[in-house]
Amino acid sequence: MGNSQDMKAAEATYSSFISMLKWAVPLLAVITFIVVLLIA
Repeated sequence: MGNSQDMKAAEATYSSFISMLKWAVPLLAVITFIVVLLIA
């Protein structure tokens, strides 16, 4: 296994990724919905 510093860095990276994903997925859904409305 890795040392504790590697795990702390990995947890920080994962946490920031999940935090960004919480905003990116709904934003992409809204943009997709708007594009579909414009095309239809």
